[in-house]
Amino acid sequence: MFRTKPKSTFYKSHPLSLLIKILVWAAIFITAFVLLFIIAYIFVKGIRHFSLDFFSLHYNSENVSVLPSIITTIYMIFISLLASLPFGIGCAIYLTEYAKETRFVKYIRVTTETLSGIPSIVYGLFGMLFFVTYLKWGFSILAGSFTLSIMILPLIIRSAEEAIIAVPDTFREASFGLGAGKLRTIFKIVLPSAMPGIFAGIILAIGRIVGESAALIYTAGTVAKIPVSGMDSARTLSVHMYALSSEGLNTDKAYATAVVLVALVILINLLATTITKKVGNKQYE
Repeated sequence: MFRTKPKSTFYKSHPLSLLIKILVWAAIFITAFVLLFIIAYIFVKGIRHFSLDFFSLHYNSENVSVLPSIITTIYMIFISLLASLPFGIGCAIYLTEYAKETRFVKYIRVTTETLSGIPSIVYGLFGMLFFVTYLKWGFSILAGSFTLSIMILPLIIRSAEEAIIAVPDTFREASFGLGAGKLRTIFKIVLPSAMPGIFAGIILAIGRIVGESAALIYTAGTVAKIPVSGMDSARTLSVHMYALSSEGLNTDKAYATAVVLVALVILINLLATTITKKVGNKQYE
């Protein structure tokens, strides 16, 4: 019988494998170090500038409150996902379950890849010309949200498509064998099994929404107030941080805003990860 070498002696007899192992661990260490350093630097520079006035309900030049921007960011996330998820998941279902490799399908894939590589400032200019000017929405939450929904649409399509493709064909065959139709199989078997991968794409989309500033300056505006309706102009956390740092008068508050932004992203990621695990565990119960 052939005996495999223990892992402890494998790298000793293969110098190239040892080199690759060292490079992989070095890459992991450098990545983790850079991430932790950035987070620690932001928290050290920003937390000391926290105060009760910084979370006041109303913004003014003295407290430069971040609370209106937090509420606006949550509005933006909700409206953008509400506008993009049905189209993104629907397109992924069509591409994976119904479409054949025709010229039209290839055109859709190329268009999706092209949209994912367009700079955000171009999306901002398009949103300003179409939503703000042509549709006469003005600088508003709706204009900014719909611009962001177009930005994250390719990401949602690709992540949902890969998640649906990863579902084993045996699941579909078993459903068909029990007499279920195509549509019932998709919504009762395929989509629930693909939910963890779809949620991963949603997490990435939320991260892009929260961190976007260039496109929102041209569409949502920079008014620092709590929006009453979708047609009101407002600023998100990233735009608020950019405004404070560019003015040069409240740089310390810009660091404090960065802390809030990072904390919000971490909180959303933890919440989405928890939901993903619960959905996955429920699926296999």
